[in-house]
Amino acid sequence: MKLLLQQLIKHLNELLNPMQMHDYCPNGLQVEGNHKVNKIVTGVTASEALIDAAIEAKADLILVHHGYFWKGENPIITGMKKKRLQKLLAHNISLLAYHLPIDVHPELGNNMQLGLQLGCINIVPHPDISPKGIVMLGDLENSLDNEKLCDLISDRLNRRALGVGENTTITKLAWCTGGGQSYIDKVATGSIAIDAYISGEISEQTTHSALEQDIVYFAAGHHATERYGVKAVGEWISKQHKISVQFIDIDNPA
Repeated sequence: MKLLLQQLIKHLNELLNPMQMHDYCPNGLQVEGNHKVNKIVTGVTASEALIDAAIEAKADLILVHHGYFWKGENPIITGMKKKRLQKLLAHNISLLAYHLPIDVHPELGNNMQLGLQLGCINIVPHPDISPKGIVMLGDLENSLDNEKLCDLISDRLNRRALGVGENTTITKLAWCTGGGQSYIDKVATGSIAIDAYISGEISEQTTHSALEQDIVYFAAGHHATERYGVKAVGEWISKQHKISVQFIDIDNPA
């Protein structure tokens, strides 16, 4: 089944509500290609490797979480940026990217999907932190110690997590996928007590924040924690519009 590009953009904007987000990049259509969409490839980042895979899959459109044109970056189209855009334009492939809207969507977003991957229950947005859904709260069905929770995260995400903190019994979690490690301080001073906080990355100061505020911290990988939102959005498109959608995971150890 064919889908018009503008129809797809309209439906995704209604689903993800990007106009309500103050983001670091343009959300929605970033590169215009074929106006008729027969095949969609989804992935985390619009890298050259993902573009090559989409070309091989004969896709008309790529949908990603990490697209292009970030605030503060050099706008000149040279080198790596030129090669990526050149391939998209040469093959008439559209690029759609949604950053924060894919993080915070209450059902399909990265944060909700990570909670589901880890088997959490009672998942809700943190009431003290905005935008709503950027940090989620949830409970483990069965309490675990640090090592067993680290093993669970590593097993579910297929990437070894890094844990920081004193050994304890963990039931209540907070998390933000990707580069959300700095939210640990807002979580620590918020109205909800937690045992552990999970994000994708770890910074030098994250270790001290975790140890000094008695919160166990797990860095589970930026890419690894953000596979699931864009994949879920692609599956929603496929179900709603009966169109071929293929998630392609270009692995990234970060």
